[in-house]
Amino acid sequence: MGRINNARTGGLEDCSAWRKELPDAIEPGGERRQDLGNYFYTKMLFSALTDADWLDTEAYFTAKPLSLKTVGMDRLLEKLNTHIAPWWDAKNEINLRRCSILKSAIQHADDLPGLFSMTVPTGGGKTVSSMAFALNHAVKHQKRRVIYVIPYCSILEQTQSVFEGIFGKENITAHYSGAEFSSREDSEDRRVFSTENWEAPIILTTAVQFFESVFSNKPGKNRKLHNIAQSVLVFDEAQMLPIPFLRPCLAAICQLVKDYGCSAVLCTATQPAVERLLLEFSPKASVRELCPEPEKMYQAFRRVCYTDDGDLTDEELIERLRERRQVLCVVNSRRQAQELYHGLESDEGSFHLSTMMTPYDRRQQLQIIRTRLKEGKPCRVISTSLIEAGVDVDFPEVYRALSGLDSIIQAGGRCNREGKRPTEESRVHIFRTSAKAPRMLEQNISAAARILKNYQEADSLEAIHAYFQFLLYTLKDDRQLDEKEILEHVRKLRFQSVAEAFKLIDGADYMIYIPVGAGKDLIQELRRSGPSRDLLRRLGPYGVTVFRQYFSELCENGVLEPVSTNAGILLDPELYSQTTGLPFTISEQSQALFI
Repeated sequence: MGRINNARTGGLEDCSAWRKELPDAIEPGGERRQDLGNYFYTKMLFSALTDADWLDTEAYFTAKPLSLKTVGMDRLLEKLNTHIAPWWDAKNEINLRRCSILKSAIQHADDLPGLFSMTVPTGGGKTVSSMAFALNHAVKHQKRRVIYVIPYCSILEQTQSVFEGIFGKENITAHYSGAEFSSREDSEDRRVFSTENWEAPIILTTAVQFFESVFSNKPGKNRKLHNIAQSVLVFDEAQMLPIPFLRPCLAAICQLVKDYGCSAVLCTATQPAVERLLLEFSPKASVRELCPEPEKMYQAFRRVCYTDDGDLTDEELIERLRERRQVLCVVNSRRQAQELYHGLESDEGSFHLSTMMTPYDRRQQLQIIRTRLKEGKPCRVISTSLIEAGVDVDFPEVYRALSGLDSIIQAGGRCNREGKRPTEESRVHIFRTSAKAPRMLEQNISAAARILKNYQEADSLEAIHAYFQFLLYTLKDDRQLDEKEILEHVRKLRFQSVAEAFKLIDGADYMIYIPVGAGKDLIQELRRSGPSRDLLRRLGPYGVTVFRQYFSELCENGVLEPVSTNAGILLDPELYSQTTGLPFTISEQSQALFI
């Protein structure tokens, strides 16, 4: 009460520093700050307060303030320009097209901040082109950082490698989904202060981490939110935004653009038909396309043919794959990927990729795969969908289990990627399998089956647009695009209800650290010193994210050493294979729990 009385008489110390964090924030009571605006305004203030408090407390316990040395956007742009300088002397047609896309992205960087799309065909170089737009736009309009949002950790790994090569490791913060420590705010436990707050100039993060931070009510996740303000946001593979959460995700993007000085790029090879939803949340906004003449680009980059092979048993599929010297097969479940691989593992050059493996081991496997592909050696890869987007591999032939049309086309992007083989000889085989697909894919599969019947060219812009129109507005209604009624909770400022409902992958936020590679020494350091911001960042490549039931099963079997409520260290190295990852179950009785 004393402080309140002092404030009334003008005796309170200056508390306006938050305005430096949120320079364009709307004043309290402003007429634009209604419904969703109230929610985001409150969250932004809470984020600035929480981060300041935690950094101050961390400085107290470490006896020194946290000091992040960062370079400016202009210096990062110089590094990018140096990297792309040799590209402008392109000779072949594909590289000339890529340069055209890159040039268009750079030219659009002078456009006023707002919403952008980048509809670039697979193989069109959208990763570097989107970053070129982001950095040029940031320099032109004084944005503070670039936040690159990626759907999968597996894509994040490759993108991280590309950007570190351009900008240097010291300028990139990769925030994997992983262990989040929670404790009482007055605790002396150092784990409380281990969460990233996104102050680096370039942030790479997953869609799960980004959106769950936006909608979380936990201080540890929420503290980064104010650092999103005044940023350029690039949503890579935007078609992978989860449909049951599509409306709240797009609402969040529009709020960040409208009220907090952000520009956002929806970047994808298969742009979803979300114009109507964007206009709902930002009626005055116009989405500007960065790619020149997308229709012509799609024709120019067409390098494969799609064929429907009908039903295939696992045995038939294995025999077909065995007959090919180099081939990629993508299926819808991790269980089927492991089973198919076991049918081929005795053959030379057989590989498996899934999220049951650590990022470190996936990276090792991909290096071997790329080398064998270039050298013409036998190379048969069984993978889940993690390989489809952002993973730079080039197979002469691809098999894809029937899935969403966007996934099928993304898988096709791993075939004849550099256009060195005739299009008619570069086949993407779509097949149906008896293995049950995850329930969340059922409507995507139904929509894709309809499009494949009605369109001769599955990867045409017309087919893609029809697919998303049918999926989003015929099979689904607005309620199914916000399945948990999150926006209703948001409007009523029910912060806890929002946080509990917004789980992109419900229960899949448990981290198991595996003692492989440099992870062995890092795990010993974790045991000795406890978690810290830097240590958890370095441990990210040696962790596997699993569901709650799986984590509990490992604990009950005594093969996991818990380090927090949602993170543990694998005690039995025999349970982990560097070729297939963790097994699905430890006990036969639990097999029904996992897909």
